[in-house]
Amino acid sequence: MRFAMNHITAPKVGLEDFFAMSRRLGATEVEIRNDLPNVVGDWPAADVKAAAEKAGVSIISINALYPFNVWSGDLPAKAEAMADYASACGAKALVMCPLNDGTKVSFDDLVAALIGMKSILQDRGLTGLVEPLGFPISSLRTKAEAIRAIQAAGGEDVYKLVHDTFHHHLAGETEFFAEWTGLVHISGVVDPEVSVAAMLDPHRVLVDAHDRLENIPQIKTLLATGYDGPFSFEPFAPEVHDLDDSEAAVRTSMDFIRAGL
Repeated sequence: MRFAMNHITAPKVGLEDFFAMSRRLGATEVEIRNDLPNVVGDWPAADVKAAAEKAGVSIISINALYPFNVWSGDLPAKAEAMADYASACGAKALVMCPLNDGTKVSFDDLVAALIGMKSILQDRGLTGLVEPLGFPISSLRTKAEAIRAIQAAGGEDVYKLVHDTFHHHLAGETEFFAEWTGLVHISGVVDPEVSVAAMLDPHRVLVDAHDRLENIPQIKTLLATGYDGPFSFEPFAPEVHDLDDSEAAVRTSMDFIRAGL
């Protein structure tokens, strides 16, 4: 397996230092964000590209276009702007997350959004990485439904899935769809008290021996069924973000995962 780094792993580390840290950890693929930290809003795309080239890392994706499945209002313009930025900074893909506020979004609207987004991605040579969110309030919880929609939109050559180990566990999904997967996000939950239904982003830490999400079995299954892409760290817990030595903590998690395989 090969590891990648999402900037949410160490959001208080500046972009250039984050790229350098990733490289030292042997993770030559990185994800930048438009939220925490807001690299897209704070850095010119050309400067991001130059910084990545200097550090010797490649940018997998910008994380994330939200809510991609509500193709109305300013979303099409936002999608075009983000795709332009991705192309200019050298990113290969956009992560696309569904509406997650308890509002239902119909399957037809999901398909329409994928159709609307398709030409934006194609024109710039980008991949759309569709990430179902397993939260009970999510409007797109499963990879199976995402695949049905991609097929209905005729988007098989444009879209791939994000398999997120946290969201896979929350959704109770048992199928893995390695052949559809373009990126894997990994994080763990170690709090013994929180129920699965109540798990939220702040519970997501680095994977260790106390992990409740079965990251090791998930990774083993993905590898055994043909997935050969990166596994990108994506912890959201404040205690991870506040670590004095993010690099050492990530290295420890990498060593634990490798030992488990």
